[in-house]
This record gives sequence, structure tokens and C-alpha cells, in this order.
Amino acid sequence: VAANASNKIAAVDLKTGTLAALIDTAKLPHPGRGANFVHPKYGPVWATGHLGAEVVTLISTPSDDKKYAKYKQYNWKVVQEMKHVPGNLFVKTHPVSKHFWADAAQNPDKELAESVAVWSMDDLSKPKKVINVFKDSGLPETKATRRAVHPEYSAEGSEVWISLWGGKAD
Repeated sequence: VAANASNKIAAVDLKTGTLAALIDTAKLPHPGRGANFVHPKYGPVWATGHLGAEVVTLISTPSDDKKYAKYKQYNWKVVQEMKHVPGNLFVKTHPVSKHFWADAAQNPDKELAESVAVWSMDDLSKPKKVINVFKDSGLPETKATRRAVHPEYSAEGSEVWISLWGGKAD
């Protein structure tokens, strides 16, 4: 749960219905679903983007699986902030994918709002690749800001689908 105006993430234990942790984050975390994956250095993590900060935040999460016990010291801590741009709504990865995706749909810069960022899961500290989805879409130019939003994987993880908000045609 994101308390975005407070720049905090509230982690709720769904088994007990109690607050597990309250984690300070960068400005305006987005209360979307986020993305869960196993980080090579920090073990199980949850990722969330931010409307008001130039990062995607990775928070270590606990696991009942004994193979992740060695990561316990990181639980409920921000373990990495990946450089991004403000205006992010959705982040996504898939268990079989080697990529991590983030949009910037609410960014006021037209070029950034039309684009998505992609990181290599092998090393999330390396710079992202930015893909302007609208330029490659073949859709007509408009005066309105167009937005690439919500990357989503196919069930088997072989494709990523991105919604395009086009605004009114001229």
C-alpha cells in the first residue's frame, strides 16, 4: 500500500491483517501493483515507481522459503533505487524475462510520456534503454500529449504489450 503524499510504503501482512512495516521512499510512490522478483544481490524484492521522483524503488520482502533466509537483514528496506524519470505509473517484469519495464505516462515531457524504459535484469544498476513506443507505432501525430502506459507481459512471458493513449486526432 502506498501512502504517496507521505512518501511512504505501508507493507501489510495479509495473514494477520497487521502493519508489517512502514518504509520511507522517494517522492510520491505510485500505489499500483508494482513488480515482484528475485534480485541477484538482495533476494526477493518488490518494485514501485514514483510520480514525483526520478527513481524506481526496490524494497526487500521477506520469504518463508529457507533458500532466501540469507537476505533477511534487508527485509522491508529500500535496497536499490534505479534511475528513471518522474511520472511513472506501472512497472513490470516476468519470471522468464530478462527485462524490467517502466512507463513514464504522467511525465509532462511529451517525448518521455510516449516512451517506456527497459533495464536488463542481469544488472539493474546499468543504464536503461528508452523506447519511444509512439514513434514506432505508426499512429498519426497529434498536438495532444500521447502516452505509453502499463507494460504487461503475455502469460508465457514472450511478449510485452503497452497501452497507447493517443489523445484527440487533429
